[in-house]
This record gives sequence, structure tokens and C-alpha cells, in this order.
Amino acid sequence: MKTKKTNAARILDNMKISYEIKEYEVDLDDLSAVHVAASAGMDVKTVFKTLVCRGDKTGVLMACIPGDGELDFKALARISGNKSVEMVALKEVLGLTGYIRGGCSPLGAKKNYPVYIDSSCEMHSSIAVSAGIRGQQLILEPAGLVRAVKGTLGNITR
Repeated sequence: MKTKKTNAARILDNMKISYEIKEYEVDLDDLSAVHVAASAGMDVKTVFKTLVCRGDKTGVLMACIPGDGELDFKALARISGNKSVEMVALKEVLGLTGYIRGGCSPLGAKKNYPVYIDSSCEMHSSIAVSAGIRGQQLILEPAGLVRAVKGTLGNITR
């Protein structure tokens, strides 16, 4: 069976950014990045989860942090020019991004939201982010992701 390319993968193709697609077994009872990393046989620190947030000044933004990390909302607010940042309600994610929980990619959302990536990504030769569907991760160099999403690096994980 040939893997169907997602919009996120096509964006990387168009930008000539190399990546690999890694498929894993989906567990609907556990959509955590920790589970994804274990299923895909990857280090959880290299599997970056994408969180959809809203800043009080700038509106919707995305944060990519290591799978075992916790978002530092104050740090994200500072780096994004907001006074405060909070997670958007889960029921809003699909409407805002076109993605479902467990398949939210920083690439190819309905709008080009600002993307903030934890700078720990630079410690790894490659990291994984969702391909935009459950069961697929895109593995690429951190610099490739930063370029593809016009991302901002910062210490946003505690």
C-alpha cells in the first residue's frame, strides 16, 4: 500500500525540504506524543507535538514542543508578543486548523499561523512532527521545519 501524501508532505516537497514519513499504529485511547514515540520506536524528545494556542494580542498561534515536555505559557507569551497565551478549546482545533487531535501538524493548517518551536530541537539531527493525520509522522531536520513554517525558536518548554 502506497502512503498517501498529506498537505504537510506536499509543502515540504514544494520547498525541496527532505523528510521521511514514519507510520505508526494509532491508539484512539492514547493520542499522546509519548505513545506516538513508543509506537514509532523513536525518542520522545525528538517527537514534537503541535499545540494550538491563542494569544491575547496576536490571536491563534502554534507551539511545537518535545513530546515529553510541558508548554511554558509565560515564555510563549513573551516570545510571541502577548501578555497571556492559552490553549484553544479542543472543539475549536479542527475549525481553526483543519486538523484533528492527534494529527495536528504545524505545516499546512487552514491559515499560516505563527509557529514557535522549542529550541531544544536544535540538539537533534532530526525531529518528527505530525504529517497532518493520525498514524503518520514527518521526520526532518529542525532547520527544515523552521524554514518550512517560518518558525521562531525559543525556550518554550518547562
